[in-house]
Amino acid sequence: MPLLKFVLLILMFCLPLGWVKAQSAASLPVAKHNNALTISDLDKLVKRYRYSKPDSAVYYANQAILLAQKTNDLNGKAMMLNHLGMIDDNLGEFESSRAKYSEALQLYRKKGNAVGEAAVIIRLGVVELRKGNYDKAIGYFLQSLKVADRSNNEAGKMEAYLTVSEGYVGQRKFKMALTYLNIAEGINKTLPFSNLSLNIYNNYGIIYRELGLTEKAKTYLEKGILLSDEPQYQGLNISLTNNLAKVYNKEGNKRKSIQLQKSALEKARKIQNYLREYQTLTGLADTYGALNGKEAIHYYNLALNLVREKGARKQEIEVLGRLADLYKSQKNFETALLMKEKQNALADSFFYKKMARQVVSLQSGYELYKSKARVNQLKQQNSRQRLESNVFIGLCIASLFVVAIVSYYFYKTRKLNKLLNTANTSLEESNRVKDKLFSVLAHDLRSPFASVLDLMHLLEDDDIGAEERVMLVKKLTTAANISLETLNMLLKWGEMQIKGVRLNSMIVEPKQAITRVMGLVSSSAEKKKIRIIDRVDEHMAITVDPNHFEFIVRNLLSNAVKFTASGGNVIIAAEIDTELSEVVFSVTDSGVGIKAERIDRIFNISNTSTKGTNNETGTSLGLLICKEFIDLNKGRIWVNSVVNQGSTFYFALPLFKVTVPGVQIDTLSIKASKADI
Repeated sequence: MPLLKFVLLILMFCLPLGWVKAQSAASLPVAKHNNALTISDLDKLVKRYRYSKPDSAVYYANQAILLAQKTNDLNGKAMMLNHLGMIDDNLGEFESSRAKYSEALQLYRKKGNAVGEAAVIIRLGVVELRKGNYDKAIGYFLQSLKVADRSNNEAGKMEAYLTVSEGYVGQRKFKMALTYLNIAEGINKTLPFSNLSLNIYNNYGIIYRELGLTEKAKTYLEKGILLSDEPQYQGLNISLTNNLAKVYNKEGNKRKSIQLQKSALEKARKIQNYLREYQTLTGLADTYGALNGKEAIHYYNLALNLVREKGARKQEIEVLGRLADLYKSQKNFETALLMKEKQNALADSFFYKKMARQVVSLQSGYELYKSKARVNQLKQQNSRQRLESNVFIGLCIASLFVVAIVSYYFYKTRKLNKLLNTANTSLEESNRVKDKLFSVLAHDLRSPFASVLDLMHLLEDDDIGAEERVMLVKKLTTAANISLETLNMLLKWGEMQIKGVRLNSMIVEPKQAITRVMGLVSSSAEKKKIRIIDRVDEHMAITVDPNHFEFIVRNLLSNAVKFTASGGNVIIAAEIDTELSEVVFSVTDSGVGIKAERIDRIFNISNTSTKGTNNETGTSLGLLICKEFIDLNKGRIWVNSVVNQGSTFYFALPLFKVTVPGVQIDTLSIKASKADI
């Protein structure tokens, strides 16, 4: 190797990573002269950092892709796309990894590289395997087998048979899995020893363990551990050790199991392989389980901190689910519910983009929720629980109605688009409305339904005490009310978009309406120990649609409570502006306030919902509807806010006046006179 190239490689491995990443593309001589780093050199760097520092691995892979594009090296570009797909796969970004694998596959096919083609098809199957789509995964593995067989690629055929076996293990069809694994083992005997050989021993251990043949399982796993005691096979050595630990745990020898897992944990940390470290930590937590709940929680928390540091959202969701199950088994239902809520919130965020593109699949999801609700209804033993199940079914039906409204609205939008090709501004607004509806359906309806389901599952536990059951029933009622409020908001807004806003103006005494609304939001305020102060004079009258007025007040008061911390105050007041002949209402809170850049769009369709001080959720449609109602009733609305000091929402509506020939008297004076008589 030329001297300059050797020095460059030493520098790349020894200098701190932060320095390397900070350099510009010009500082990494990837294509300047004959001694520049090659794709092969960058491939080694990617493999070096793929598990320990995935960001660095991505950086080097992208550098290699740039070099491959300059030299028209399609095989090199495909190889790097395969690496990037594996990095995304490890982080749970399945859609992104699948896209990269598919692009690599097209490049390999264009170059006629059957070996690369077979390998990438295997990776596509692994994505489906990790998602639990075993039939689809096996289909990919058999497709890879055909490609490998056509090109006489014996190593490719062995890997295909091996992965088909893993697909059947996922389906718990162990005899079928053994059939394919035996074929892979037969080919392995004709080839040099490789990491695939170790995978075969590992799979034999898993299958025999699940079949209860623990001695056979230990024989294969111990042989694999012995053969993998080399630096290049440390990752597989850890997997084999962990599976051997599971065999001992199944036999009841937890001491030996924990001993093996702790040795695997030490190795995983030494080679900085966070995936193996994560698998070992969760394995240790599972082994401790009922033996020592405190230790189990400790290892789950270590795993949780690890995957959060790496940004591995899929694994974080898995750990939160396991923690919830563990706390539930310990009858710590409050913490179990908290873990479930965190899991659902993270899953909602993690899968949001995918869901937004697949809103149509919500209909099948609603049918699933409905069927689960019916099953839960049969399990309930008292009228309160049956009522809760019926509420849940009603929410699902209402959701389907929302989908029908959205479908009709989209039909109208498409029809208008054909007629108004030149009205670009109108079309853009329609698209924003459509996107908003998709966003709300995909994001804001999922969390309330998930909370209702989790609470129902907890209520099924016969070991729950009376006090805990009452607490859970109250939470279920709250979750159901949130779901119903969200659906009502969507129904009303969807109806407005399709039919327009109907106006039924009359004389309204705001004091009475405000008192009713305060009764509705008092429950939320009491939970946060927030005091709502009413300073509206009872001798006022305005001209407004009463339903619109109550909606406006309810939304503004609910928002004020939502964004005010525990122990705060919310004040509603009103003053008469005689010059403009209107009543100016104000709702003031001592909450978190609104950033200046958000105020300009807070009443627009582009506004996005934020969580309250207790993580309360909303749809961000409330203020938009308030503005539409106020505009229709010839009023106006605005807001003043200071971050961390609070907000005041103002809205003005026409003052009702009695006119006598030659004299104009406002209603405040009339009512005051009646009070004096």
